[in-house]
Amino acid sequence: MFSTLFRLVVISLLLLLSACSRPPLSPLPLDAQIVAFGDSLTAGYGVSQAQAYPAILAELSGRNVLNLGVSGETTAEGLTRLTALLQDSSTRIDLLILFEGGNDILQNKPVTQTEANLAQMLSLLENRQIPVLLIGVPEKKLFSDSAPFYQTLAQRFSIPLEDEIVSDIMLRPSLKSDYVHFNQQGYRVLAEAIYQKLVASGALAD
Repeated sequence: MFSTLFRLVVISLLLLLSACSRPPLSPLPLDAQIVAFGDSLTAGYGVSQAQAYPAILAELSGRNVLNLGVSGETTAEGLTRLTALLQDSSTRIDLLILFEGGNDILQNKPVTQTEANLAQMLSLLENRQIPVLLIGVPEKKLFSDSAPFYQTLAQRFSIPLEDEIVSDIMLRPSLKSDYVHFNQQGYRVLAEAIYQKLVASGALAD
C-alpha cells in the first residue's frame, strides 16, 4: 500500500514538473496571423510602415503580422478598440501582442486604472482562448524597469512577458528618434527581442 501511494506521488510530481517545463505558447502554423496591438510604438511613429516592428517581425517569423497600432492611445481607448476588434469575426487572430500603457504612464493616469484596463483586455482575450504576449513599459523615471503591474498581470493570466527590451531601448539615445519614440534601428531591435521571446515561449521555432 505504501509503495503504491509512493509511486502515485512520484508520478504526480513528474507530471507537474513536465507541465511546468512546457512552453506557455503553442507553435504557430506557417499561415498564422499575429496581431500587433498597441500605441505609437506599435504603429511605428517616425518611420515607414515597412520599418515598424510588426513588419520586421513578419520578416523574422515568416508569419503575417497585422499592425494595429494607434498613436496616442491610452489603455481605456485600447480596451474599447479591442472589444470592437474581437466582435469582428473577419479579423483572424492566432496570437496577439499586447503593447499598451505607455501613454497612461506619460499622462500620469492612475496606475490602478491602467492595470485594470489591461486586465480587462487580457480577460477578453482569455475568454476567446487567444494566446497573448505582453510587452512591459517602463515607469516614468530615470533607469526604470517595466512597471510592476506588468509582471503581476503576466502571472495572473499565465502569459509570457517581455519586460526588458523597451526599458533597454529607452536608455540608448542611438536607438531613439525623440524622448519616447524609436528610430529605424530601435524598432528593429524591438522586433528582434519580441521574435526571440516568441521563440522562447514556444510560438515560433528559431
